[in-house]
Amino acid sequence: MRPSRRTVLTATALGATGTASVSGTAAAAPSGTRPPATAQRPTRELRALLREIDPARIEATVRKLVSFGTRHTLSVQDDPVRGIGAARDWLLAEMRSYAATSGGRMTAELQSYVQEPASRIPTATRITNVLATLRGSVTPERVYVVSGHYDSRVTDVMDAVSDAPGADDDASGVAVVLELARVMARRRPASTIVFAAVAGEEQGLYGSAYLAQQLKAAGTDVQGMFTNDIVGSSTADDGTRDPYTIRLFAEGVPTSEPPEQAAIRRSVGGENDSPARQLARFVRDVADNDATGMHVRVVYRRDRYLRGGDHIPFLERAYPAARFTEPAEDFAHQHQNVRVDDTGKQYGDLPEFCDFAFTARVARVNAATLWTLAQAPGTPKGVRIDTSALTNSTRLVWTRGTEPNLAGYEVVWRETTAPEWTHVIDAGDVTAFEVDLSKDNVFFGVRAVNKDGLRSPVAFPSPT
Repeated sequence: MRPSRRTVLTATALGATGTASVSGTAAAAPSGTRPPATAQRPTRELRALLREIDPARIEATVRKLVSFGTRHTLSVQDDPVRGIGAARDWLLAEMRSYAATSGGRMTAELQSYVQEPASRIPTATRITNVLATLRGSVTPERVYVVSGHYDSRVTDVMDAVSDAPGADDDASGVAVVLELARVMARRRPASTIVFAAVAGEEQGLYGSAYLAQQLKAAGTDVQGMFTNDIVGSSTADDGTRDPYTIRLFAEGVPTSEPPEQAAIRRSVGGENDSPARQLARFVRDVADNDATGMHVRVVYRRDRYLRGGDHIPFLERAYPAARFTEPAEDFAHQHQNVRVDDTGKQYGDLPEFCDFAFTARVARVNAATLWTLAQAPGTPKGVRIDTSALTNSTRLVWTRGTEPNLAGYEVVWRETTAPEWTHVIDAGDVTAFEVDLSKDNVFFGVRAVNKDGLRSPVAFPSPT
């Protein structure tokens, strides 16, 4: 059974006013702007989790990482107090302390390999990621990854000796990862979450690439990955403070997509509907609200100009991934050697330039996203739009998920010029649905709903 055109257009009118949505899940955005029709209200469980995130612990983590002097990937690995090896050992001890509170659900480990000489790696170098894995209790095969890189650098990327505090870049991101691991270790997510402090980022994304490749080789179903890189300062473009906005970079046509598939995507207008951008829309749905106190500014790019982050190796292996970063980077201090000028002002990536309350709110954005992803159904698979006949209606088909508490599906749609989904239609527990609207005029998507009312990210259909 399909809804009549009158039903669909009535839903359109309601959605356009911002006063109602078909699913009834809209939540108020902190900025006062109208939230997406697909927005989800934070549950009581999630709000309790977010209250546990502690700015003081985040600050303590940043200052501890800075205390190792340098964490350059090529720095000493066997000194107990200085260098990347000392930082590695401390991070592992922290992760293990969280795992000890998990009732056996979390494990912590080192993931190491020897990188042979390559770009910015002059001699064979051991690169080590520090991982904590919180195994899901219902669908453990579905995995989400969150990372920050614990290596640091100064202006000369090959200088492994000078002090490189790296408070913002990227002790701040590692502090987010550790705080998430600490808070979630005592909880029971339905799906698996991997908390990763990776190395080798400044030399060429080596640690993240190794992690992504290991997951790919194992056939792991990674349905979302986020890196937190440079999330310590709330300075805006004009030098003022913007403590309630976090940028999220999300690519368009997937990096990994074969040319023929990319051509199909362009032919149907799907350049703005990659898995990464659906993931970014999901972040807006669940984390741009009063529970986090943050506005998520989605940027439709893979990353900033001239640079890259640890989400890129995941994108290259066809995993949905995106990058969190602060409103505007402070280039006067980033990567500068620590020094004091004639006025006594210090330069360098020091904790004094961080806003730890801001970083805690970034952690809440991550927590709201990861926890909802882990508790909600997985992103629908096999979603197709039927193009076998010329009609002015739209038929969608998909594969039913295997989650035991799956309740059904929703069809979402928007005008082709709209950046976010604007309308939601309850399709029920079916694997095919027809809408009395032309597929030529609007974009469609499908998301899953469980019995607790949690929604998955949207899957954009491919033409049959």
